[in-house]
Amino acid sequence: MDFEYSSQVQQRRQRLEEFIDRFVLPYNAAWHRSVAQSVFPPPFMEDLKALAKSEGLWNLFLPGLRDDEPGERLSNLEYAPLAEIMGRLPWASEVFNCSAPDTGNMELLHLFATPEQYQRWLRPLLEGQIRSAFAMSEPDVASSDPTNLQTRMRHEGDELVLSGRKWFVTGAAHPSCRLLIVMCRSGDDELAKHARHSMLLVPMDTPGVKLERNIAIMQHHTPEGHCEIVFREVRVPVGNLLGQEGAGFAMAQARLGPGRVHHCMRTIGQCELALSLMCERTLERHLFGKYLSDFANVQEWIAESRLEIDQARLLVLRAAWRLDQGQAQREQARADVAAIKVVTARLQTRVVNRAMQVFGAMGLSPDTPLAYFWTWGRALQLLDGPDEVHLRSVARHELAQARDKRGATAAYFTLPEQLLAEPHIR
Repeated sequence: MDFEYSSQVQQRRQRLEEFIDRFVLPYNAAWHRSVAQSVFPPPFMEDLKALAKSEGLWNLFLPGLRDDEPGERLSNLEYAPLAEIMGRLPWASEVFNCSAPDTGNMELLHLFATPEQYQRWLRPLLEGQIRSAFAMSEPDVASSDPTNLQTRMRHEGDELVLSGRKWFVTGAAHPSCRLLIVMCRSGDDELAKHARHSMLLVPMDTPGVKLERNIAIMQHHTPEGHCEIVFREVRVPVGNLLGQEGAGFAMAQARLGPGRVHHCMRTIGQCELALSLMCERTLERHLFGKYLSDFANVQEWIAESRLEIDQARLLVLRAAWRLDQGQAQREQARADVAAIKVVTARLQTRVVNRAMQVFGAMGLSPDTPLAYFWTWGRALQLLDGPDEVHLRSVARHELAQARDKRGATAAYFTLPEQLLAEPHIR
């Protein structure tokens, strides 16, 4: 595994950084002003998107794109460093049509959409004409075990009828959101527990779809929304079923791996920015006759942050590489994807917490991005599966390997031979 960025990736990184510095960052204050005035998306967003598209910085994330589809067809490993750069400015991803949850939804549609679904939904998403959301978690069950999901779909003639409640549906409040991909229960209890759920394409304007509220995450509302949505006898054509009925979990696995790499690299980008802010602050802040950079404990915070960021980045890049290997690395990639979700969420809260401490009261305010970064890092320890679930996946993978190799460590014991012969030693 060689994680040195290729010359092509280095060139793309440089182009992306230059584009953000020249065209996107100058609008950062205007973006926040516009959102504060409930003007969302800001009026300049479409111009920035058109410029990014013309510069070949569009749909960077989807390696399976065809020649007639707009985008750059980068592998997971090639896209990862670009996601890190975009992550430094959370709203920047939309400029390049690389926002979550659209990236994962486009991947799902690319894999499983019928020709009709492709033309109605995927093509406009690839062009950046619409946005989408993915509705999975529910308030009334423990969604960390997704087999609990209770939103139900039933057949009535040539229609599918959907009823239930979802929440923390990211992106559903965006004015351009036109499509919900809904994970719903579609099978009877006698079916295997991972064969009872399906994915349904539900237009946002379908009668019976009600957006109840945009839920604040630790007192912070995002303009695109983390929404609670109620489905009351929502009727859509049978042709809106995505993929095979009962295959929802298998399809979700195809979506989650690359999406988590994207999330994790954006997180690392935010940690890099937090570390840069922290270092600059320590060189400027003077107290008790010293600059903050002269205090040993502050130097340790900086060093620990550098070590932890670099370690996390290597782990995420390895996961991206393994995803690119396909079936040959599938099981190991699954464990790596679970691991990076835990590692980067914990990393973000640690690094940003140190930066907030260095900034003092300003670190708690909206004057810097630190308070938002910390909030998002803490949220990631629950969103997309709590840390405990991912740790369980990693542990199961390790134990499965241990079972396959059971007895391989016996030679490391120095006990007498008669004890080594006992079953509890073997």
